[in-house]
Amino acid sequence: MAAPKLIFLDCDSTLSAIEGIDELARLRGPELYDQVVGMTNAAMGGRLPLGEIFARRLDLIWPHRADLETVGRLYVRQIEPTARETLQTLRAGGWTPVIISGGFRQAIAPLAEYLDVTRLETVELFFEESGEYAGYDANSPLTRAGGKSEVIERLKRELQPACTVMVGDGASDLEAKPAVDLFVGYGGFVAREKVKGGAEVFIHRLAELPAVLTRFG
Repeated sequence: MAAPKLIFLDCDSTLSAIEGIDELARLRGPELYDQVVGMTNAAMGGRLPLGEIFARRLDLIWPHRADLETVGRLYVRQIEPTARETLQTLRAGGWTPVIISGGFRQAIAPLAEYLDVTRLETVELFFEESGEYAGYDANSPLTRAGGKSEVIERLKRELQPACTVMVGDGASDLEAKPAVDLFVGYGGFVAREKVKGGAEVFIHRLAELPAVLTRFG
């Protein structure tokens, strides 16, 4: 069996237009939404370590399980317009897509299913039987800076890929650059200068990916 070609894709502001944590905050009103968006932008722009705000945002929002279902539907409605067709093309070319995100599994799972992506590396939230928030998987590397590199290195050991590519819009994605053969910055929803400056390739539509990846055969 041939070694797989792995393409790791960020979710928020890459596969979908939204930032899931911000949409959870929106459900709590404009004041909290503005506060959380400010923290998210600072982290994604590389001005604030992700680990400093991960728990804080959730403690402010205190999401209910039903809120994750609401955001899950929004991920699908706001999908990147070329994502589904692009992933079909990449799979036909021998690529295995993996969603890798500091977002929440319960919200991202519907988008992954819609895109036919079976490998999800995300953060699990915990809920009481009543649906009340009960914390998150604090052991996940994706809750802290450098976490995507850790996850990618683990998957490389597990799957022994022929080549690896990371696609994303934020500073946490750019941090994974040393762990992959190619880092592709994405600016279709938000073009972050730090990412644009550090990316070997920068695209504005996921439909540009197949042409970029021809270098891997």
